[in-house]
Amino acid sequence: MITERKHTRLIESFHKVRVLSLYICEPLEAEDYILQSTPDVSPPKWHLAHTTWFFETFLLSRFKNNFKPFDPQFHYLFNSYYKSLGPHLYRLNRGFLSRPGLSRVLKYRKAIDEQVINLLETCSVEQFAEIEAVVALGLNHEEQHQELLVTDIKQNLCTNPTHPVFFKSEVGHFPSRKIPPWRWVEFRGGIHSIGAKKQGFAFDNERPRHKTFLSDYQIASRVVNNGEFVEFIENGAYAKPDLWLSLGWDILMKENWEAPLYWEKQGGDWWAATLNGFERVNPSEPVCHISFFEADAFARWKSARLPTEAEWEVAAQTLSAAAIQNGNFLNSGALRPLPLRQINQEARLQQMFGDVWEWTGSAYLPYPGFKPLIGIEGEYNGKFMCNQMILRGGSCATPFGHVRTSYRNFFPPHSRWQFMGIRLARDCSSGS
Repeated sequence: MITERKHTRLIESFHKVRVLSLYICEPLEAEDYILQSTPDVSPPKWHLAHTTWFFETFLLSRFKNNFKPFDPQFHYLFNSYYKSLGPHLYRLNRGFLSRPGLSRVLKYRKAIDEQVINLLETCSVEQFAEIEAVVALGLNHEEQHQELLVTDIKQNLCTNPTHPVFFKSEVGHFPSRKIPPWRWVEFRGGIHSIGAKKQGFAFDNERPRHKTFLSDYQIASRVVNNGEFVEFIENGAYAKPDLWLSLGWDILMKENWEAPLYWEKQGGDWWAATLNGFERVNPSEPVCHISFFEADAFARWKSARLPTEAEWEVAAQTLSAAAIQNGNFLNSGALRPLPLRQINQEARLQQMFGDVWEWTGSAYLPYPGFKPLIGIEGEYNGKFMCNQMILRGGSCATPFGHVRTSYRNFFPPHSRWQFMGIRLARDCSSGS
């Protein structure tokens, strides 16, 4: 039976997620909504329309009687990559869409929201479970785009030489302070289970839960901070090819990397463009906006390595639910990684969730027995299992409650515009 409480809770969740997307965009000027500074990002207006298209296409067109699309052209304009649905606008051309205007997109969101809520209020008992599953996927999909909204807005604004302020938050203004060196936390090897359990929402790429073998290993108690990465830079690491994977070195030379994305050296100090404006780099904050190649080179410089995703997940499984809930996520309002809040030498692992996505040494591949979702939804994750690396843990732009221990994020190894950082690992045989 559909209980009134369950029904109401789903409608409230839908409303809460949809409103948050608009709230993120509130500080934008009208011109910001169509800006696409690089092919990696999408204009904010496109994100608002695409997440609406997702509910229209996957939910309303399937379950609503006598459904009529809001605008037939939107099917082409706001489909992201679902090839089975036909041709779509290519990603690098999304910034050309001065029309439909923002007001039209907002009307689109309002109209689709009203129809979704009406569907949830009137659907049959037999339909509810199936509809609920699609809505859950749509809400988690929109939360992913909320993170992209933040990082794409940052990329767009940080390419502006005037370094505009997007959102002036006092939450992120912590003075530099001495952070103790990370400690090595040991985990026993053997056969461990990873992946999402059958209960509760998870993306298809998190399943099936399965067993994997690990050797004894150690993982750093915290993430690498800016001060430690500056030492890497000043040691000449960006000019030492022996530290770099071949492809990483080629990209470094082509792109003239000499520091994390958004960093500039002025007057002997490192400065960075942030959503709070142009600021001196805080040595205490977790380093971010670095590629897999930079993370791997730093690990090599430290005679360590990046953890595998299985090692990361097994370590994270030892943490309490509070450790996840207390992470620095989007809801904190900081919109940046924060220095270690509690310098607790007794805590085994800190900053595992929030602040920065942590690169692992694992390629994005299917788990044993993986099967993509049936139908159109099957294109959601499985088709990207090539030339990508896994990141874990969430970031300061991730909506609260979105990630979990089994969550698998993935990006190409050269990507830097997300809040990406480093946690080191090593084999026990390399320890003291």
